[in-house]
Amino acid sequence: MPKRSLRTQLLAQRRALAPDVWGASSRAAQLNLLSLDEYVQAECVALYASAHNETDTALILATAFEAGKRVLYPAVCGHQMVFRRVERVEALQKGAFGILEPCPTGIDHQADEADLIVVPGVAFDLSGHRIGYGKGFYDRFLHHPDCRAHLVGLCHDFQLVENLIPADSHDIPMEIIITDKRIIRLKK
Repeated sequence: MPKRSLRTQLLAQRRALAPDVWGASSRAAQLNLLSLDEYVQAECVALYASAHNETDTALILATAFEAGKRVLYPAVCGHQMVFRRVERVEALQKGAFGILEPCPTGIDHQADEADLIVVPGVAFDLSGHRIGYGKGFYDRFLHHPDCRAHLVGLCHDFQLVENLIPADSHDIPMEIIITDKRIIRLKK
């Protein structure tokens, strides 16, 4: 199935999730992520603010704060994405595309500063490839030559597709994919 058709189909399915189903799925996926050694050992974690029924990250954020980890969130600046440190949830405000972002006056951080980067997606396959919203923000950001972070795709289980997603040379595959039902480790 072409990327555009798969994106449209899965976005519709995700947006149709009932709030209780979304909440239960998000919680299970977050608990799976929190059980990873890669998360436990990470000193700096990059998350995202969920939108349109993406798997939530609020529990991961709260747990990271409690553990004293540095937390980064993405902010869109023109055609680029940067990460900025978040020290409290109230510091997030609506930014590009209506998604919560860190304050624009924060210090920009690069991909080489995080130990673990949680990446959203519309779909993931069993090779670690993903379909995002089609703007390429994460792929451009993750092309940093010194990025050594563990890349973790986080999604609802129905967003993990069996067929290979067509990958371009600029696409960055995930190392781990986590759903509410599975933890899948892939080659980095």
